[in-house]
Amino acid sequence: MAASPSDFPEQTAVRGDSLAARVLKGVESVLGTLAALILAVLLTVVLVSVCLRYFFNTGFIGAEDLGIWLHVALISIGAPLSLNSALAMRLDVFVRLLPARLLPAAAVLADVFTVLAAMILLFGGSEIMSMLGGVSPALGVPEWIRFGFLGAGGVLILVVLLLQRLTEGRAPLVLISLVLGAALYFGVPEIFIDSELPPSLFLALVAALGLVLAAPLAHAFLAAAYVAIAFGSSLPEPAIVSSTVSGMSKFLLLAIPFFLLAGGLLTSSGVANQLVRFAASMVGHRRAGLAQTTLLTSVLFSGASGSSVANAAFGASTFQPELVKHGYPPAQAGAIIAATSVLDNVIPPSIAFLILATATNLSVGSLLVGGFFAGGLMAICLAVAIHLSVREQVALPRASARERWQAAISAIPAFGLGIIVVVGIRIGIVTTTEAAALAALYTIILAVWGKVGAGSLLASFRQAATESAAIGLLIGTAGPFAFLLAVDDVSGLVSEFVTILGGSALAVLILSNVILLVVGLVLDIGAAILLFGPILLPAAVAAGIDPIHFGVIIVVNLMIHGLTPPLGMLIFVVSGVTRIPATALFKAVVPYLLALLVSLAILCAWAIIF
Repeated sequence: MAASPSDFPEQTAVRGDSLAARVLKGVESVLGTLAALILAVLLTVVLVSVCLRYFFNTGFIGAEDLGIWLHVALISIGAPLSLNSALAMRLDVFVRLLPARLLPAAAVLADVFTVLAAMILLFGGSEIMSMLGGVSPALGVPEWIRFGFLGAGGVLILVVLLLQRLTEGRAPLVLISLVLGAALYFGVPEIFIDSELPPSLFLALVAALGLVLAAPLAHAFLAAAYVAIAFGSSLPEPAIVSSTVSGMSKFLLLAIPFFLLAGGLLTSSGVANQLVRFAASMVGHRRAGLAQTTLLTSVLFSGASGSSVANAAFGASTFQPELVKHGYPPAQAGAIIAATSVLDNVIPPSIAFLILATATNLSVGSLLVGGFFAGGLMAICLAVAIHLSVREQVALPRASARERWQAAISAIPAFGLGIIVVVGIRIGIVTTTEAAALAALYTIILAVWGKVGAGSLLASFRQAATESAAIGLLIGTAGPFAFLLAVDDVSGLVSEFVTILGGSALAVLILSNVILLVVGLVLDIGAAILLFGPILLPAAVAAGIDPIHFGVIIVVNLMIHGLTPPLGMLIFVVSGVTRIPATALFKAVVPYLLALLVSLAILCAWAIIF
């Protein structure tokens, strides 16, 4: 008699997992390639628009709308790829404290948030598609297509989640998550809980629960906005999806994937190594010369990548072995790399400033100028901290004038990138998005000139697309969250509290920094900017603080949290590359964390005095 699959359950499970792994790999490969292609088309659209305007004094109708629609499509296709990576922005510090027997339950509940978010995108997008009529006047295609992208994204999230859990051998658990998520989705509209408390309070509690359970941050935001319906929220499901799409449908946000692409190509082309050589020739011979070289390289690299995570990964792979070889304790070497990487989201171009400008309508150009001042101040404080904390290490040989000149010439291509971005935006020759596109084109030329292969180019496009999709989804899902906070006048409550404290600029700065220092412990910098930037800024303006200066303070405050537990994203990036325990890095980074706090205090004092 032939054996049935049930006769060998363990072998069947292995075959099933192997099949799921192969399917998952194929799906992720297809999605990654599609996302990379969409990014390439998106870049082409912006570059063609720039060329037509500057060389032919014309343009093509609908270029901006087409770019926005492609960006929404990029987010929908690329976001599922980040489910099991650091880009999901999961806060797993609390889950790690649980006993082993409770971990499966926590994982199931975390996946419930993902299932619920995917269903909101799927069914909410479908409902809008059925309700929405008309044709885009600029593109000549039905308006419902843009919302259909997010609906398709919801399906892809469910598919990837299911395949990942099957690959991990967690089929029964993911089935439970699917059932619970579906029950919540269909049950919430049928429930009404009468409460005198504002819906935004329950919104925050549900989102906090998602964070504690290590659910993806964007999914926690979306699920919280949906559950708040049961507590009297004024935002029904179609409005939640519509607000999400509106949040990510801004032309300025297209600069994010372009800057990420430029940073990745700068590293793969080898141009970033020329920055290292130049920095070493300038400061390598001083006390703690290699550490100071790491700092100066971070300052120079900041004008190119716009991403602290990219800077931390580059520094960890480039400088960590050299620092240890020259006598630095491994933990101290890693801490220096993580601390100097903070500058990358302060010194322009900065993705954090782009997000802040999107949330508050502040001038991007003015924020970038403020970022130069703040970044320089932070770099000086870090240089002093490195000088005081590093003991007798072997210095690099002093470079001759000729060697310095040669190093400077070889670094010119990297400096050219900073000129394109910062000068172009500040003078007003190009918009921020156009400058980012030109920066990406410039680094593509450098990569081709450096004989980077097609496979590496595709990998850079795929990585930039995946990272920007995760950031874009977070920005979009923060939209409904921020709307409900605005409806309940949370910013008004903050202003009233400031008035009670005296209403002075000092009171606003103290309260704002305390709030940001607390939320920065548990929220990603992008989410914190999106949620608290619009809340705190009106109080600062009312107290007479320059809004641009206050915006810079917000970014500097939150960037410092790249070094603080429990999130400490920069610490975990360095830990992942160097294999040094994060706990050792958190301890070793204290002197540099204090230096950055000093720079924050100086910025706040400057805001009061001037």
